[in-house]
Amino acid sequence: MEKKLLVYNSLNGKKETFKSIEKDHVGMYVCGPTVYNNVHLGNCRTFISFDLIFRYLQFIGYKVRYVRNITDAGHLENDSDEGEDRIAKKARLESIEPMEVVQRYTTDFRDTMAKFNALSPSIEPTATGHIVEQIEFIKKIIDKGYAYQINGSVYFDVLKFNKDIPYGKLSGRKIEELIHNSRLLDGQSDKRNPQDFALWKKAEPNHIMRWPSPWSDGFPGWHLECTAMSTKYLGIQFDIHGGGMDLKFPHHECEIAQAEAVYKKNPVNYWLHANMLTLNGKKMAKSTGNNILPNEMFSGENSILNKSFSPMITRFFMLQAHYRSIVDLSQNALEASEKGFNRLVEGLKKLDKLEASEVTSGLNIEDWIKSCYSAMNDDFNSPILIAHMFDAVKYINAVSSGIKQISNKDLESLSKNMKSFFYEVLGLLTPEKDENKNELKQLNGALELLMKIRDKAREDKDFETSDLIRDSLEKIQIQINDSSEGASFKIN
Repeated sequence: MEKKLLVYNSLNGKKETFKSIEKDHVGMYVCGPTVYNNVHLGNCRTFISFDLIFRYLQFIGYKVRYVRNITDAGHLENDSDEGEDRIAKKARLESIEPMEVVQRYTTDFRDTMAKFNALSPSIEPTATGHIVEQIEFIKKIIDKGYAYQINGSVYFDVLKFNKDIPYGKLSGRKIEELIHNSRLLDGQSDKRNPQDFALWKKAEPNHIMRWPSPWSDGFPGWHLECTAMSTKYLGIQFDIHGGGMDLKFPHHECEIAQAEAVYKKNPVNYWLHANMLTLNGKKMAKSTGNNILPNEMFSGENSILNKSFSPMITRFFMLQAHYRSIVDLSQNALEASEKGFNRLVEGLKKLDKLEASEVTSGLNIEDWIKSCYSAMNDDFNSPILIAHMFDAVKYINAVSSGIKQISNKDLESLSKNMKSFFYEVLGLLTPEKDENKNELKQLNGALELLMKIRDKAREDKDFETSDLIRDSLEKIQIQINDSSEGASFKIN
């Protein structure tokens, strides 16, 4: 199919024909989670939206380098330059190391996204793994004259930058409005202007997370990591930058300013933003109790819903709304999605049992396929795609009951495309495939444990046990490969 794709560009507020910088290749950066707590459903909605986009770009033939970062330092409590580092605060409250917090919640995030059948990004860099790159980027901004150092901290000079390059092009905020709406700085702030933002902060004596720099022992500003990592892995100009709508200002606005300060050009051609998820008509918030975590939904152990909903039902529910629309999660909405999902699954099952006729009546399969592509080519409109898939299920039921007919050629085409859009584009799994996926994960875990037991047996020169494990696994076609780095297995 032709790659005539329209995307809504937040930079100018309209749909544009997508054209990648490099033919047939796409560079896409998405702001990932700050790993100080269990990932919440609102974040999951954003990452499922970009998983859909990632999948579709690949589906229509692009080779995509998808970079999604892990924020494990520098994100302060109030999203600006004040308060405690979120991860350090969690570590202090639980009396553990900050990197223990990072490990725990990074694992939770990845496990949760795997349950939603989200594909892993091509690269998943961390802020702490790119301190050197961030320091070097700050030096470049200082050299260009758009940053100043004071008392061991470094700040981006927004007013000076704005004299040369307009600040606020993504959010539409004018610098005069920002000045008018800013509160006066108190005597404790090192900033020259309230609009300025931190590139590097000097660490207070009790601040756990700190690194040496030319200016002080400290830590990078939150906005800096994404600029440093996106340009490192995707170049000084790349195709798509995504994230939640709440990141437009100040985070993404500051990213643009940092890159333009150094390279004098807009770093990203298309800015895409996913909208928020509400719960029973209200904003999700732990403080009000109007909140539910993914695993609480999957298990049914919560006070919000009266039954459990699987990851696939939840994913399907989210994809039934356009990624730029607010979607409200509720008992009724989830139950409606559950019925709809089950209808699609039953339709796929019937599809495999249909008997072909000489001719097709009732649905032009070629037009139906074009409609599905047209939906996704119109800014990844998954709800319209799903509506077309329901039309196909209605037709499948009519053929199954003998009311309509389908030729062999059209049956093959319908089957191929229904399955492609269900599994590859929407990223859904039927209950059987979902179960198989979990069973495979459990099998891999058991085999890894056997490898550890066998390695220990070999260490202890218990070759009888070591050989028994190897020979027994080979009988069921699981091959063990021994190397200097340890044993690995391959299922034949």
